[in-house]
Amino acid sequence: MTVSLEQLRSLAGKPFDLLLEMDRLTRAGIAEQTEEQVEQEWVGIGFRLSGERFLVDRRQVREVMTYPPNITRVPGSKGWVAGLASVRGQLVPVYDLKAFLGGGVSVPDRATRILVANSRDVPAGLIVDEVLGFRRFSAKEFAAEWAPTILRCDRYMAGAYRRSGEVWPVMDLSALLEHSQFQNVAA
Repeated sequence: MTVSLEQLRSLAGKPFDLLLEMDRLTRAGIAEQTEEQVEQEWVGIGFRLSGERFLVDRRQVREVMTYPPNITRVPGSKGWVAGLASVRGQLVPVYDLKAFLGGGVSVPDRATRILVANSRDVPAGLIVDEVLGFRRFSAKEFAAEWAPTILRCDRYMAGAYRRSGEVWPVMDLSALLEHSQFQNVAA
């Protein structure tokens, strides 16, 4: 389905007809694509904990926020429970993910962020050392196995993406939030 540049130029004085022709051409081009060309893309949010890089599915994160100025400690809670923060008038429990996974207590700095989980059942803000932004991968780059990590997080992993010698382990926030060890916050 080729259309000459002259045919499109002939519609220059008729903007509506030009838009209709462009729409028709686009739809025809999409219909001609093979499955390989329409390959699904996976998008995750990259973050760093204890010098290691991880990914989390972008659909599992409601928002990424800066470290709040005030987090109120909850008496009688485990050390990895940072406390409660008010986020736009709503209380959000904040957890030190690195401490929970055995990597030591987080020391907040300018790069520290909180991943607010997209979960109705278990509201949670997870402190991470740094957010590295969106990372896009094709299905061919996924592997069910991942390299061992320093942090004790194997039970919360959902595979890894590999590209150019880099391995990005994928953390499953649902598995983390629903795990009995995470839900047992009382000291």
